[in-house]
Amino acid sequence: MRIKSFAKINLGLEVIGKRSDGYHEIKTLFQSVTLHDVLNFRALPDARIELLGTDPNLSWGEDNLIHRAAKLLAQRHASRKGVAVRVIKRIPVGKGLGGGSSNAAMTLWALNRLWQLGLDNGQLKELGGALGSDVPFFLEGGLCLGTGRGEVVKPLPDLPSHACLLLFPHLAASTEHIYRHHRVSLTSHGKESRIMQFLESPNLDGLTNELEATVFRFYPLIKENKRRLHDWRPDLAAVSGSGSAVFGLFRSKGQARRAQRALRDECRVRLVETISRERYWQSIGAGV
Repeated sequence: MRIKSFAKINLGLEVIGKRSDGYHEIKTLFQSVTLHDVLNFRALPDARIELLGTDPNLSWGEDNLIHRAAKLLAQRHASRKGVAVRVIKRIPVGKGLGGGSSNAAMTLWALNRLWQLGLDNGQLKELGGALGSDVPFFLEGGLCLGTGRGEVVKPLPDLPSHACLLLFPHLAASTEHIYRHHRVSLTSHGKESRIMQFLESPNLDGLTNELEATVFRFYPLIKENKRRLHDWRPDLAAVSGSGSAVFGLFRSKGQARRAQRALRDECRVRLVETISRERYWQSIGAGV
C-alpha cells in the first residue's frame, strides 16, 4: 500500500494561555497543501515494525512518529501484526509544516486498512491525539479550525484554491522552544479574535500568527523572508506554526511564479497549492 502524506500550513494561530497539563491552549486554522511525503506499507507475518526513510538526517528508530503510531495501534488493536514502512521524505523537518504528524496520521489510517481493524475516524483521531497535537487534523484535511492544544478539529467549508509559495531558511525552529518563550497576548481573543471574525466572514485579510514575534526574536532570518515575500503582495503571508517556513497565498499562479523566480536566489523556495478536503482524500492513494 502506497499513500501520500500531505503537509499543512496555519492560516492563523492565536495562543490563549498555558494549560494545567503544560501545553498551550490555542486557536488555529489548519490548511492542507499539496506538498507531500510518500509512505509505502507492507504487512509482515509477525509483530515486527520496520522503518526506513530517504532523509539521513532523521531518526528512523522507535522515536519516529511513524514507528510510535504503528506500535500504539498494534498494542491496542493488533498485537500480533507487523509492518514494514518505507518513506520518501519531501516535507522538510522543523519548518512548521506538520510532516511528522501527517506521517503518524497516515500510518494510523493505512494500518487500519492493512490490518483490517475496522476503526472509524473518531477512534483514529483519538489515537492520533495521543501522538501529537496536530495529528488529528491530518485525519480530516482541507480547512479546519483547531482548538484545545490543536487536537480538537472542526472541518470548515473549503476556501478557493490558492497558489502557495513556501520559503525555507536553512534552519529548523523548535516548537517546544518557541512556545516556552512565547509571551501570551490578551488582546486578540474572544470577540476580538481574528480567527472568530474569519469564521463569521471568511476573508484572509487580518489573519495573523501570534507566535511570529517570538519566532522573529530568535530567528531574524525568518522575519527577513516574510518581508521579502510581502513585497510580492500575496493575499496572506505568515509563518506556518512555530516556523521556520514562511508561506504566501496568491490567487494568481502567475504572480506566485514570478515571486518564486525572483526569490529563489535569496532562499530555498517551493511552489505548491492549497487543497480542498475532497481532493485531499481523493489524492491520498492516487498516482503512487
